[in-house]
Amino acid sequence: MDELAPVDIGFPRSLSPSRASDFQNCPLLFRLRSIDRLPEAPSAAAIRGTLVHSALEELMDRPPGTRTTEVTRDLLRDALLALREADPDAFGALTEGMKDDRNVDQLTETILRPLYPLVDTYFTLEDPRRITPHAREMAISAELEPGFVGRGFIDRVEISSDGRVRIVDYKTGRAPGPRFEGKAMFQMRFYALMWWRSTGTVPSMLQLMYLGDGQILRLEPSEEQLIATEVSILGIRDAIRVAVAEGFKPTPSKLCNWCSFKEFCPAFEGSPPPFPGVEEILETSRREGA
Repeated sequence: MDELAPVDIGFPRSLSPSRASDFQNCPLLFRLRSIDRLPEAPSAAAIRGTLVHSALEELMDRPPGTRTTEVTRDLLRDALLALREADPDAFGALTEGMKDDRNVDQLTETILRPLYPLVDTYFTLEDPRRITPHAREMAISAELEPGFVGRGFIDRVEISSDGRVRIVDYKTGRAPGPRFEGKAMFQMRFYALMWWRSTGTVPSMLQLMYLGDGQILRLEPSEEQLIATEVSILGIRDAIRVAVAEGFKPTPSKLCNWCSFKEFCPAFEGSPPPFPGVEEILETSRREGA
């Protein structure tokens, strides 16, 4: 059982959409990932997603006339080769289960083959030659209450000549069903809220592009929706502060199939590590801006 700690220690000092989602899905997952900071090997799916994001980001740095499918595939290959040099373990995760007798070129092509259709799908959704990004992979933050900040990274921001703002995010998976569209859009409303609070302008369009099935989710947010999102974020913040005192409980679901922390989860007959002390929590908060 978690040790009790004061609720009013000022943690968390910030939240991102991903950490807020962690807590909503499973408070114990949030604790192990954000407070204990247990090591967690990235999944092969996450690594593939990062490669595609990197290629699309680099594509927007190219002159508009050169933004072609072939160039994007080359950028994807470059991203994979850079990963192999910088993070052999991550590259190894992508080659798990492949024959050991393949040379590097064969392994590279085998890894890239299922990613090429994602690039092809992207080009059916928009023409990148017509896009002039204001920013990509943009770090954004805004103080939502004194001492508490929302923060995140936006894949792409566009600003039209008349000042309209569009926020775009790429997903390499498939679009959620209608029941889960609102949950998927929480991330985008979070970004829109931070943009509004930091610039004074409500974005005109939020756009989620799903490269796994070629679907696009769009939302034209209103001030009322963003205020409601702010209330939700502050509610999550308050619930985390209560959990610091009362314990971070697991929430078993289908998502457990992909969890890295089952050995620490009571739902799987595991035990969490001893709960960090207040000073350790605050040090994590200071170091990570969390």
